Amino acid sequence: MASEELAKKLQSRLAAAEETEQSPEAEQDTIPAQFQELDLACGDTPSELATKLNRRLDINDGNAPSRATRVFNAYTEFKEFSRKQIKDMEAMFKRYDTGKDGFIDLMELKLMMEKLGAPQTHLGLKNMIKEVDEDFDGKLSFREVQALSQGSKFEAEIREEKEERKKQEVEKKERQAAFKQLQSAFC
Repeated sequence: MASEELAKKLQSRLAAAEETEQSPEAEQDTIPAQFQELDLACGDTPSELATKLNRRLDINDGNAPSRATRVFNAYTEFKEFSRKQIKDMEAMFKRYDTGKDGFIDLMELKLMMEKLGAPQTHLGLKNMIKEVDEDFDGKLSFREVQALSQGSKFEAEIREEKEERKKQEVEKKERQAAFKQLQSAFC
């Protein structure tokens, strides 16, 4: 029973292969049947989604050309940081990468910002990620964290918030001292 089903599947694959051999020019312009409805929804031109799905199929089949990968060297790419600063950032990155996947996601970034004394809102964290996320995966790699440290608008905001807190503490101490003086005058 199972061998009959296998034979039928093999025959249908052979028939499909013969059809594509007979018309190779049609194969280049067509989209796999499972993605045709996606393409029809977007008009005559192949949609971005259909293109990505076709690439995925090629990767799964082993037909996709390899993409050149860039080697990242933190010491040469970010020359404004010293070696010690880069090593400290790397240690911090590894400390807050609790998933040990080489990326800092939203919750890990939230924890990191809280520990650094600059808690952010959920939307603020998403904006921080969006500002430097080069591959649009919603996570920060070590390179992206360095780019964030390099000089983002958030760094200035964090610095301003810290200065504001210091001013508020000084004002509070001055008010307490003034209150004690008034209290001693009446007692």
